[in-house]
Amino acid sequence: MGVAPAATPPLAGFRPETREFMAQIVSRYPTRRAGLLPLLSLAQEEHGYLTVEAMEQIAAFLGLSPTEVYETASFYTLLHFRPIGEHLVQVCTNLSCALLGARPVVEHLKQRLGVREGETTADGLFTLETVECIAACGGAPALQVNGRYYERMTPSAADALLDRLAGER
Repeated sequence: MGVAPAATPPLAGFRPETREFMAQIVSRYPTRRAGLLPLLSLAQEEHGYLTVEAMEQIAAFLGLSPTEVYETASFYTLLHFRPIGEHLVQVCTNLSCALLGARPVVEHLKQRLGVREGETTADGLFTLETVECIAACGGAPALQVNGRYYERMTPSAADALLDRLAGER
């Protein structure tokens, strides 16, 4: 009779300090499930995006099914399931932005960057996404880059923004 293999420690795919921080976060909530979003955010920070393995480990750690974790993660536009560019360009296409010119901005960005929605440029600098409301209706059409808002966008304003971001590299 052989020795049983040691059980895989919870959250084995994360650095020890991340595992410790995740445990601290979960301990602050009345239920383990309540810690799901912060844990997903930490997983994305550590891996650059949400890997299947990370979501499975978080599910096991919280006592959830992998499907429950994926369903929650897929709701949020700030969580990603594949690597993204250095600059995540998210153009709002909700009603106010759509009525005030978001689609021409999106089409211009697609042509300028040489990508389709959801794709990353070959140099890894930009990922282009369309998203629902980013709560900037007063400055429509609006977009955000890495969480920072830019309002009253036009194709020429988008060009100036991309040029500035590319120059910061």
